[in-house]
Amino acid sequence: MNKRDKVLHLLEDDIEQDYVPAGFFIHFDKTCHHGQAAIDKHLEFYQHTGMDFVKIQYETPFPPRLEIKSPDDWGKMPLYGKDFYEDQLYIVEGLVKKAKKDALVIMTTYSPFMCAGQTTRHTPDMGQTLITEHIKENPEKVKQGMEVITESLMLFVKACIELGVDGFYASTQGGESHRFEDIELFNACVKPYDLALMEEMNRCCQFNILHVCDFHDGYDSLAPFVDYPGDVVNCSLTLGDQEISAKEVSRMFGRLYMGGLDRKGVIATGTEGEIDAAVAEVLQEAPDRFILGADCTLPADIDWDNIRTAISAAHNPL
Repeated sequence: MNKRDKVLHLLEDDIEQDYVPAGFFIHFDKTCHHGQAAIDKHLEFYQHTGMDFVKIQYETPFPPRLEIKSPDDWGKMPLYGKDFYEDQLYIVEGLVKKAKKDALVIMTTYSPFMCAGQTTRHTPDMGQTLITEHIKENPEKVKQGMEVITESLMLFVKACIELGVDGFYASTQGGESHRFEDIELFNACVKPYDLALMEEMNRCCQFNILHVCDFHDGYDSLAPFVDYPGDVVNCSLTLGDQEISAKEVSRMFGRLYMGGLDRKGVIATGTEGEIDAAVAEVLQEAPDRFILGADCTLPADIDWDNIRTAISAAHNPL
């Protein structure tokens, strides 16, 4: 079996896993965010590291809208059409053509809530704070903008599906411990828009990864996300002040778990021997079906050889 077959084999019921796939991701230099340079860099990374699928980085953020300063302003949210994603779709098309015969091609997406945070990013640290405050102040007004953002992202999702992606790495936020004291705000202004996109992904694609992103803060509970679609879940193993196991997350979500390594830990800073030992420890405690990865995107300046070492350790356990 090629890498594509080996990863899909994990979705079959009642199999004994005899091969541990692995996938790690970084944001490439800005010179490789667009066009053929992005296609080439993704392929170089995939080939150098030996990872088991091609995960396409999304580098087309929603631009800040200075006119959106209060909840009432979300009615001004523009609809970005398919042309807005033209460069990103060019990258998708190129990587599907180059890699799909041997490996799954997975497209990264950011949730409507995350794109709303980009929209209110008038200063680098303001976006996530402002969208959160707007939802608390007047959720019904914010939902007008969320609907437009979701409509736009749906155009992108459907275009990626038409181009032949095998699935999506669907990144979401909104349930962090600092965010909403009232879970109903999450249920009203975040979750329905996540589900609209993820259900379309799940309906049309054979391999989707749910990523619960802790870039801005951690989580006290993953319960708001357990009924999200997806074949694989990827998230941090830290909940509040406790560490949970990959087996616990896999049981909680009822699906494959991808992860095990801290993105800023030994894979980023360790020696080859230390990385080998860390991967061996992760595999010893892993669920019956498992993909080695990190809890989120690795540091951009990481040595690619470190990633290759971790992936080789997964493929050839001690």
